[in-house]
Amino acid sequence: MLSKDFLVLSGVALSIAMPVAYAFMHRWLEQFPYHSGIPWWIFAGTALGALLITLATVSFHAINAALSNPVKALRSE
Repeated sequence: MLSKDFLVLSGVALSIAMPVAYAFMHRWLEQFPYHSGIPWWIFAGTALGALLITLATVSFHAINAALSNPVKALRSE
């Protein structure tokens, strides 16, 4: 459930950032005399990478919290 919430937040952030990045890059590349198009797979790969990093980070912290000893945490506070 926790991973799903973070993935939804990352998806919303990507859906906002990708059109802005595409518009900026398209406008910037038009200034060159020999410009190329921006393929869709660059944005798809970037989105997949960002979602995988999000999932790995949340999973690491969830496993770390599950394996930690609560007695040590309470003793230090």
